[in-house]
Amino acid sequence: MTPMEPTLAVFQNPFARYFAATRPAFLTASLMAGLIGLAIARHNGLVLDDALAIVTLLFALLAHAGANVLNDYYDAINGTDAQNTERIFPFTGGSRFIQNGVLTLAQTRNFGFSLLGCVALAGLWLMARSSPQLLYVGIAGLFIGWAYSAPPLRLNSRGWGELCIVAGFLLITVGTDFVQRRGFSVVPFVAGLSYALLVTNLLYINQFPDRKADTAAGKLHWVARMEVQQARWGYVLIVCLAYGWLILSVTLGWLPVSALAALLALPLSVKAASRLLRHAAQPQQLGDAIQMTIAAMLAHGALLSIALIIGK
Repeated sequence: MTPMEPTLAVFQNPFARYFAATRPAFLTASLMAGLIGLAIARHNGLVLDDALAIVTLLFALLAHAGANVLNDYYDAINGTDAQNTERIFPFTGGSRFIQNGVLTLAQTRNFGFSLLGCVALAGLWLMARSSPQLLYVGIAGLFIGWAYSAPPLRLNSRGWGELCIVAGFLLITVGTDFVQRRGFSVVPFVAGLSYALLVTNLLYINQFPDRKADTAAGKLHWVARMEVQQARWGYVLIVCLAYGWLILSVTLGWLPVSALAALLALPLSVKAASRLLRHAAQPQQLGDAIQMTIAAMLAHGALLSIALIIGK
C-alpha cells in the first residue's frame, strides 16, 4: 500500500515534523556510502577511531538531509512539485511538506540552511582531528548539495544532476576514509564509484514519474531532454558502468577478488531495468522498479563493505 502523504494533523509534534521533512528513509544511501569508506580504511589495515567514524557518518547524514530539504524548497519555488500529478509517493515528487501545508516555504528554507550550517561545524571539528585538507571535501560536498537545485546554477536542470549525485556520494566515501587515514588515497575513489553510480540510477529512474512536471517547470534533466524511449536506456548504461567498473577494478587488482560478491546485487538491477524498459511510458507502473533500484543499491553497498573488510 502506498504511504499517505504528510499532513499537519499527522505531524503535530515539531521534532517529528522536521525530522520527517529530511526524508530519513533516503538517508540510508549516505549511511551506506560512509560505511563503504570505513570498510576501505579497515581493508587497508587502519584501526578505526570509533568516535571519528560516528561523527563522520552523522556529518554525511546531515549533509544529505540538508540537500533533501533545500531541494524541496527550490522545487516548490520553480513549481515542479506543485504540478506533479504522476508522482509515486514517497519516492518521487518531493516530500510534499510544502504542498500539503506541513511546513512553509520560509521554514523549509531556514531548516535546510541550518542543517548545512551544522554540517560546516561538524566539518571543522573533524578537520581539527584529522587534517586541514578535509576542507576540500567539505566545500565540494556543500557546493554540490546547494548547487544541485538552487538558482542560478540549478545543475540538475542543466543536465548535470547525475554527475552531481556520483560526485556527492563518492565524496562521502572518500571523506569517511580520509578522516580515518588523515589523508587522501585513490582506493576510496576506486571502491566507491560503483556504489555511487547505483545511487545515481535511483535519481535517474525517479525522474520518469516526474518528467512531465519537471519539463513544464524548466527542470531539464536528461530524462526530460530525451524522448522516453531513448531516456530509458540511460538506466541500462549506468548499470553497465557500475558493475563493469567493479569487475575491471578487481581484474586490475585494485580491489580484492572478494569484492565481486557485490555482483550478487546485479539481478535486482537487471530486473529493475527490464521493468523500466517495458513501462517507461507508463510511469505509474514504476513503483516496483524504483524499490528494486533501492534494494540493488543497498545490497551492492553492503556486500562490497563486507567484502572489503574480510578480503585480502
